[in-house]
Amino acid sequence: MKPPVLTIFLKEMRETLREKRTVGLLLLFTMMYPVMIGVILNQVIDRNTRSEREGIDLAVIGAARAPTLMAQLKQKNITVIDTAPMDEPAIQAKLQEGKVAGVLRLSDKFTDNYTAMRPARVELWYDSAAEKHAQRREIEDVLEAYGANVASARLLAHGVSPATLAPIEVQRYDTGTNASRSAGFIGSMLSMLFFPAFFCGMSAAVDSTAGERERRSLEVLMAQPARAWEIVSGKWLMAAALAVIGLTLELILAHVVLSWIPLEELGMAWSLSWAEVAMVCIVAVPLALLAAALQIALAMNAKSFKEAQSLLSIVLLLPMLPGVVVSMMDLKTSLWMYAVPMLSNQTLLRELSKGVDVGALPFLLTFVSGTLPALAIVAFASWRMKSERYVLAV
Repeated sequence: MKPPVLTIFLKEMRETLREKRTVGLLLLFTMMYPVMIGVILNQVIDRNTRSEREGIDLAVIGAARAPTLMAQLKQKNITVIDTAPMDEPAIQAKLQEGKVAGVLRLSDKFTDNYTAMRPARVELWYDSAAEKHAQRREIEDVLEAYGANVASARLLAHGVSPATLAPIEVQRYDTGTNASRSAGFIGSMLSMLFFPAFFCGMSAAVDSTAGERERRSLEVLMAQPARAWEIVSGKWLMAAALAVIGLTLELILAHVVLSWIPLEELGMAWSLSWAEVAMVCIVAVPLALLAAALQIALAMNAKSFKEAQSLLSIVLLLPMLPGVVVSMMDLKTSLWMYAVPMLSNQTLLRELSKGVDVGALPFLLTFVSGTLPALAIVAFASWRMKSERYVLAV
């Protein structure tokens, strides 16, 4: 004979899986976010590396007036397109075609001013609405370097060392690794990966409590030889199982996507191993248990199915609060963060993505921080189930 908890668990799971549309939507929402992360990062990588792959086309009006500048542009993989003189409307029309990153126009008096050591005007025309910001920055860097070289040469010609204009020399040494540089950017995106723990089991939790009470099927279930804690535990484990499945699938898919994307193109890295991902999934199980317990307890105390849905929709905002508060206060990672549900999972994954050896204690605290509140809430829900006021929705 099966234990009552297992019987109730299987009964609730069977009824939930019959709703194929609901299950399909849950799977869609679970897989959508990792795929979205992959698409966004791919777009960022493509935008930042496009100039290296395709080169930069620059239309230059009056290129013959500055041969040294043209040579420096070509050294930086910038293709100089010698262009006939154009007025402003013609330049705007050329930029709107999107074939060049900008139009460089040297004034008619460029050579005279350059020879007389007066500022020689160079006009850089560009379209700020076009997605060529990185290419424009490279062109501006060449122009600044050209101006600095000319200034140094003129100082030397007058017997003045260019070092006079640089009283200090700053040397920068970056000790950050690719993983640590990526932690801030990727960590902000990964915090959302744990939300399936809260929305994958929500529908089942509401339907198995407030829904069954409205349909009067809960009275039949309570008439069976099963104690209140067994009924609550069966429903709780069913909702938690859905949350665990959704959360695990999302973490695995996110790991596959981030491992496949060439993050090194952005100076980033995703250094988690499959063993570390498995550990993150294991310590995330109590988070799913806590979410399911909270949803079961709140839905049980709602007077109707609609009230339970509305209440739990608001509760979905609670997991966001710890991460938002920590980011707003700009707090450094501390041991106490691993004792706060949801925040502990986000902090653990962020530190692992940095390549930090966190040790065993953060894993233990993350596991316990979700397990103990979950058991306490289930105990409260079991006590609540014994009340006739609950069954009759009084």
